Amino acid sequence: MSNKIAIIMRGLPGSGKSHWVETYILSLPLEKAISVRQRCVFSTDSFFYHQDEYRFDAKKLPEYHQCNLAGFIQALSSGEPVVICDNTNLCRWEYMAYEAAAKALGYQVRIVLVGEPSNPAHQLECAKRNRHGVPLAQIQRMAKVFEDF
Repeated sequence: MSNKIAIIMRGLPGSGKSHWVETYILSLPLEKAISVRQRCVFSTDSFFYHQDEYRFDAKKLPEYHQCNLAGFIQALSSGEPVVICDNTNLCRWEYMAYEAAAKALGYQVRIVLVGEPSNPAHQLECAKRNRHGVPLAQIQRMAKVFEDF
């Protein structure tokens, strides 16, 4: 069994995915944690930051998802011991390419769901907590399309 791991996060905006990733990274030995944080966490949201300001542009989403996947695959190809996809990944098709690439390159794949997307209280908490101003109505629409494993 490989000791390389690919982690694919799933959950609504504001569910705590990035917090889970940060907690996981902090549990690693210091040198490994620094390496993972600098080179091995891939989030499409990161492409929407300009200086320290988040500017979402739906027209850029397909391009940025491709860039994110390409970076993730590059890290896998480089043999990084831990590679993380920190996207919402609400539907299977959204993370299939990440999972397939990781498995093809000999990684164990761990899919981590944070929160319960169908729970109205969780949806409300996500709407209050998410960093990008995603309103409750949008969170509820996203929850409706969520696919179980």
